[in-house]
Amino acid sequence: MTIDLRGTVNKGHGVASGVSAASPYPQGSIAMQAPFFKALGLDLSACYFGTLNVSIAPTQWTIVRPAFHFENVKWTNLHPPETFSFLPCDITHRAVTVQGWLYYPHPETKAAHWQVASVMEIIVPRLEDMSYGDELELSFPDGTLRIDLGN
Repeated sequence: MTIDLRGTVNKGHGVASGVSAASPYPQGSIAMQAPFFKALGLDLSACYFGTLNVSIAPTQWTIVRPAFHFENVKWTNLHPPETFSFLPCDITHRAVTVQGWLYYPHPETKAAHWQVASVMEIIVPRLEDMSYGDELELSFPDGTLRIDLGN
């Protein structure tokens, strides 16, 4: 069984990919973090080094059983170490399905650029013809997320 959701692509902060001129990480935070994750057992090299920000509002989510959980990762000298959790997921856009990861930098250890509880940050291979406002289907292994109706 799976947990199946529908979501809408939203504009993010541009920090994960480094596309924002205000980003303190010109190459993007994911590109900087990826070698640390790989050394800990998670290889993201098949993915685009940025996040796809997907709103499932008004629904909110909480990870209950991550596939990977990395505590106190010191990936930059700009702020203290962070904790990250990851879940495998399938993303379907215009009848094309790719495998990726729900990326969750724990807000209690994250210096800035938080997401609201209804937005998922997804790391996947590049999807062509993706635009803000597009709808996606997301699928997660059963028992890995708690889904709650938001306020």
